[in-house]
Amino acid sequence: MSDALGTSVGALAVGAGLLEATVRTATPLAWAALGETVSERAGVINIGLEGSIIAGALGATIAAGAIGAGALGVAGGFAAGALAGLVVAALFALFTVGLRADQIISGTAMTLLALGLTGTLYRTVYGAGGVALTTPTAEIYAVPWLSELPLIGHALFAQPLVTYALYVIAPLLAWWMQRTHAGLSLRAAGEYPEAAIAAGVSPRRIQAVAVLFAGAMAGVAGATLVLAQAGTFAEEMSAGRGFIAIAIVVLGRWRPLGVAAAALLFGAATSLQTLFQAMGWSGIPYQLFLAVPYLLTLIVLAMTGRRARPRAG
Repeated sequence: MSDALGTSVGALAVGAGLLEATVRTATPLAWAALGETVSERAGVINIGLEGSIIAGALGATIAAGAIGAGALGVAGGFAAGALAGLVVAALFALFTVGLRADQIISGTAMTLLALGLTGTLYRTVYGAGGVALTTPTAEIYAVPWLSELPLIGHALFAQPLVTYALYVIAPLLAWWMQRTHAGLSLRAAGEYPEAAIAAGVSPRRIQAVAVLFAGAMAGVAGATLVLAQAGTFAEEMSAGRGFIAIAIVVLGRWRPLGVAAAALLFGAATSLQTLFQAMGWSGIPYQLFLAVPYLLTLIVLAMTGRRARPRAG
């Protein structure tokens, strides 16, 4: 009896830990994917999202370190991260929306530029030794009562503010897209640009604003990696999250609540590969576990490839 009880308690602890890791891993993915949802509904696929994420990570590191420890340093870091991501998105918008350059080529160029530039700036500012674990990190706030719930309590209600913000932003974006005139204009710009023009709406202006919004959101995602998770910056620490976020948007069918749920799925995949490594399965190269989130990305894109376009309505 006691063995069965111990097994149940152990399984509950593992499940709670896995769910907590899932939410933590999904947070930056959800920030980037929700921003990309707005951009794609406006008709622009921002392949440069990866560049905005890594720029946001470095911007947050430099700003938070300059301001210092405490809530002010963390807030300044997030603000700087959003601004850095927006700057990269502004360059992307200049070429794709302003000059009508190819979105894929321009986005790839922005990503490569940001990865190279952030690496150079990082070594210039911090030298060969790097920044180490000296960056201020966001405080975790436990919601009374709710954080004590079994299994889901600590995972959902003992998180930094950047995670709680997603609980508000996802449904707010869903409502805004479906229930407001601005949301209708956004969807019209991406799906029926001729009708938008006839109604006196400028698709290019809406697309530019949507891309900037996506860049700022991706910058917050990068800041989250530094300020709410790693506590430091590492070159190329975005690790393909921008491309995973694009796959999340497709899986979520371009709807904010669906995208948030898809981000949790990808967060679970990443958490599972960490759990598999911790279990120490002999004979299986650890690289296979590391590949789980990226394999899931390829599977999603392959399964939805023919339908990979924003839905009307």
